[in-house]
Amino acid sequence: MKLRTLGLALLGTVGLTALSACKQESPPAPVAAEPSSRTQDAAAEGSPAEESPEPEPLTGGGTLQGTITFKGTPPAPAPVTPSQDPSCEGMPLVDQSLLVKAGKLENVLVRVRGLMPRSPRTRSAVVDQKQCSYTPRVQGVASGQPILIKNSDGTLHNARALSGTKSIFNVAQPPNGKPVQRTLPADAEVVRLKCDIHPWMVSWVVVNPNPYFATSNADGAYSIEHLPAGTYTLEAWHEVLGTKTAEVTVKEGETTALAFEFSTEDAKGSASGSVK
Repeated sequence: MKLRTLGLALLGTVGLTALSACKQESPPAPVAAEPSSRTQDAAAEGSPAEESPEPEPLTGGGTLQGTITFKGTPPAPAPVTPSQDPSCEGMPLVDQSLLVKAGKLENVLVRVRGLMPRSPRTRSAVVDQKQCSYTPRVQGVASGQPILIKNSDGTLHNARALSGTKSIFNVAQPPNGKPVQRTLPADAEVVRLKCDIHPWMVSWVVVNPNPYFATSNADGAYSIEHLPAGTYTLEAWHEVLGTKTAEVTVKEGETTALAFEFSTEDAKGSASGSVK
């Protein structure tokens, strides 16, 4: 009996030792984490509906700045019928396509034409819908730069994007809903955003192959900073008045002035959505 007990004890000791050795030699393989539903949804949509990280800031170069003027008496803006929707309270009651104040022209997109050796902007450009109006009305984006479309109103909007007559996308925007992010196609150059529910709502996005552009403010002023030294073709685009071009040379560390002038002769009708 003692002999049998001793044999069992020895057998148990050997078994435990062997089991311990197996555990040391063969650690369990790690289990891959399952992607979250949010990650899967974002992948399915192509991009998250949130602002992109800040890009590396541009440095060096020179500054190009100037004023956009309007010669003559601008045509009187057409009236816009007020909406009965309370969320539209405060909306503009006249057409916003041609805004001139004291001879200064607003919403002119000034851009450097052509490819540049610097990286494009990556942070999303924002288009918001406030008081049944798109803000800003005119802006530029670099090729590949996404746009984030918001609805800050307590009413339903939709954002339809058109390149000429070609529809790019059409998304519903519920009241105070989640922003929608989209990247414009490479072949689009001037994109018009419109709301079919509130037809006076219009916004323009000009796609440029480089990140050097600016939109004139209410005083007609614009400024493009950190432009590498060199000679460039500058284009000034307006949704109604068309385009103006000029050659300019920018020097490192210096500020160069360049003004553009539009006139009543340029006002030949509504915007075509095309540029030279």
